[in-house]
Amino acid sequence: MMEIRIIGTESLGVRGLSCVVKIPGHRIVIDPGIALGYNRHGLLPHPFQVAVGDRIRKEIIKELSIATDVVFSHYHGDHVPLANANPYQLSLKKVIPVLHNPSFWCKGGDGLTRTMKQRYKDLCSAFGKELPDVESSDNGYMSFSALVPHGEANRGTVMMTRIKDKNKVFVHASDIQLFDNKVIDIITAWHPDIVLASGPPVYLFHRFSPMQREAAWRNGLQLARNVKTLILDHHLMRSETGEKWLYELSKETSNSVICAADFMKRPRLLLEAKRRLLYREMPVPDNWHKDYAMRFEEVGQNCNCMFD
Repeated sequence: MMEIRIIGTESLGVRGLSCVVKIPGHRIVIDPGIALGYNRHGLLPHPFQVAVGDRIRKEIIKELSIATDVVFSHYHGDHVPLANANPYQLSLKKVIPVLHNPSFWCKGGDGLTRTMKQRYKDLCSAFGKELPDVESSDNGYMSFSALVPHGEANRGTVMMTRIKDKNKVFVHASDIQLFDNKVIDIITAWHPDIVLASGPPVYLFHRFSPMQREAAWRNGLQLARNVKTLILDHHLMRSETGEKWLYELSKETSNSVICAADFMKRPRLLLEAKRRLLYREMPVPDNWHKDYAMRFEEVGQNCNCMFD
């Protein structure tokens, strides 16, 4: 019987879309990365958010230590461990010692930006093998899409994952953001029971055209009406307006349209969306982040990279 556990997303307090899917004979970790949004409203992550991030980072490491399979949909810093992680991300140095030779299933290394190419090379070097390109493939219990847009056009690409057992089909649609109707057609053709996907970045809608905003709504509605349980999170839940967008979408169908915290039956922790409020209610000492970064370095981390 399939079990799904979502580890880290915006409604759970961090940036990411990490999850674990258990089916007979396999424990699959998808997108084991984390970030906190290095600078939002001119503010670094609040210590409360950092504490939540520390806990989730430990959960990801624990899951990697017992994983049979690891999937990387793309190479952004909130989806993969990094060789040059900042204090709020997941360092490769913490991951390498715990792995027990899992199978890797990855977006290929071709056509990447220079930064993403370096991250791909870092992962290959750390794991001592060339990571396999599994785009458009099927291994029996998992299948993978061809590359699809990372949100709007010309913003990179991601690989989606379909996992099935005898009774259920789960789709992880990382960072699609609902702008492309062809992506929605791929997902619905897979006939999923549960979909975990990134919703649109409503907090950035002022940068998008009315046509793009309408496309995101229309595509979200199509998914909501064709999937029993649609979990929308990540970019969507970086703002309270995104939370309202999710609620309005949920009213348009009798199916379940929820965020990751709802699925996991936990309180919603939209900590990035409430960063200003956290600073007002719990003031932060001037040197807190500097001291935290120093402690981060002292335990063997490398904090050269200060952005996602």
